[in-house]
Amino acid sequence: MKTVLNVIWLVLSGFWLFLGYLLAGVLLCITIIGIPFGIAAFRIGVYALWPFGYTAVERRDGGAPSCVGNVLWLILAGWWLALAHVFTGIALCVTIIGIPFGIANFKMIPLSLLPLGREIVRTDQPFATR
Repeated sequence: MKTVLNVIWLVLSGFWLFLGYLLAGVLLCITIIGIPFGIAAFRIGVYALWPFGYTAVERRDGGAPSCVGNVLWLILAGWWLALAHVFTGIALCVTIIGIPFGIANFKMIPLSLLPLGREIVRTDQPFATR
């Protein structure tokens, strides 16, 4: 079932969201300071491409650097990526078939706003540690 949902997601919104995260990652990787943010954008982009079967969990070892990084991320890229999720979610919720995919878009907004200090894991092992 996850594969069917992921294929439908890919066609309806996943590919375009992936391109947005890819663009953000490339722009952020231009400077040395932005490389960690670019890597986070690439990581979330892959999650936005194929989200069903995975979930985002909070990492306990993030600390203060993740908090500061999240503030910078919010200013540099987070707000417009979150807007992409909002608009895509609203567009998907117009049809009955698209409602679950719109809800999935809305669930990705917190991750797009504050990605640092989070890890993407499979849903069958949400408490697995590295």
